[in-house]
Amino acid sequence: MQKQIQSFLKFITVEKGYAQNTLAAYQNDLNQMAAHLEQKHPGVTWEQVSREDVSNYIQHMRSQSYSSTTVARKLAALKSFFHFLTIEHIIDENPAAMLDSPKVRKYLPKALSTADVDRLLAEPAKDASPKGQRDRAIMETLYATGMRVTELINLNVEDINLQDGHIRCLGKGAKERIVPLYPQAMEVLQTYVQNGRQQFVKDSLQKALFLNQRGERLTRQGLWLIIKEYARRVGITFDVTPHTLRHSFATHMLSGGADPRNVQALLGHANVNTTQVYSRVSNDRLREVYNDAHPRAK
Repeated sequence: MQKQIQSFLKFITVEKGYAQNTLAAYQNDLNQMAAHLEQKHPGVTWEQVSREDVSNYIQHMRSQSYSSTTVARKLAALKSFFHFLTIEHIIDENPAAMLDSPKVRKYLPKALSTADVDRLLAEPAKDASPKGQRDRAIMETLYATGMRVTELINLNVEDINLQDGHIRCLGKGAKERIVPLYPQAMEVLQTYVQNGRQQFVKDSLQKALFLNQRGERLTRQGLWLIIKEYARRVGITFDVTPHTLRHSFATHMLSGGADPRNVQALLGHANVNTTQVYSRVSNDRLREVYNDAHPRAK
């Protein structure tokens, strides 16, 4: 069964250009399905998997209290995998094709207020050490660009252009985009690159922009812990992640009057509908303005 999984992963890498995180998720989802089938039917092959087998696996996940979002994602992975097997003439029909995906409740992304952002970005500025310079540069970059976590940690020094005030970012599907920087972010990045980063470097050939104490590229987990710690320090009570700054960037841009299609380009969204979810958050601000200004709303 692993042979077909590896062939599929190679296919979506080459043909679809999926990111490593997406590939890892697909591999994990398919390996879980394979393990479940092997436990139920030792020696089973993909050719022998029926619609009932897939349906039973979905029920199994629900019995294990998997969220609707997780079940929907895993089912989507199975549908894509079995579709690939039909293309390769390994199976005749896709056993997952007619199965309905569970309804997923759409939650509005949580965004920080501008006051909370100001407090969060100001906190590492209290520390003039290389770590403080790095952490401040990280948070200013996240809020200045709205980058995804993976995009930020994959940045190299050569990707920042402080003279022209922009960053080159490699997004999903290996799509490159150029994102502007505001002056304060440029200043903070320059200080970090010229001073703070040099204290982390252990190998002169290291290209990564943001480094950990070992002189290696900062990891997703490392970035997550940095943001969590500063949010705790400034007393933000809800769960703050690096993605929260991406949400905040988009929400504040739209609240400030930016065109959704321009925000779409800055975020690297393939579809403007993905960006529209932030418009719903921004509408809270419109409601406040309406209530304050409309004579009949008072």
